[in-house]
Amino acid sequence: MAGVNKVILLGNLGKDPDVTTLESGVKVARFPLATNEYYKGKDGESVEKTEWHQVVLWRNRAELAEKYLSKGRMVYIEGRLQTRQWQDKEGTQRYTTEIVGDVINFVGGGPGGDGDKNEREQESTPPPDEDDLPF
Repeated sequence: MAGVNKVILLGNLGKDPDVTTLESGVKVARFPLATNEYYKGKDGESVEKTEWHQVVLWRNRAELAEKYLSKGRMVYIEGRLQTRQWQDKEGTQRYTTEIVGDVINFVGGGPGGDGDKNEREQESTPPPDEDDLPF
């Protein structure tokens, strides 16, 4: 049986996406995403806890992020966890865990956005004319 590696996040960008183009011409976008949790503490006071996630988007998703996302914008991401390792300049092994986004939905209007656009809509074919519908 295969395992499941699925992440769903709804949060706000902590900074503008850092978009780079690889030598192959493929674009990659990286940005921190903040998710918030609210609860009552032992003293009855409201507590807000912020968790930060590193998101990576590739190809057309990176292009969409470059065009529509900016710091503070709310976004919905579906993807998977990926851990990378490398050696830094001092020879120390470093690790990072990122969310590789497969689906991106832009939530609400925001800086540079125009409402609820999403990556799936960008790749889908246009709907048929009303005259072509069978009902």
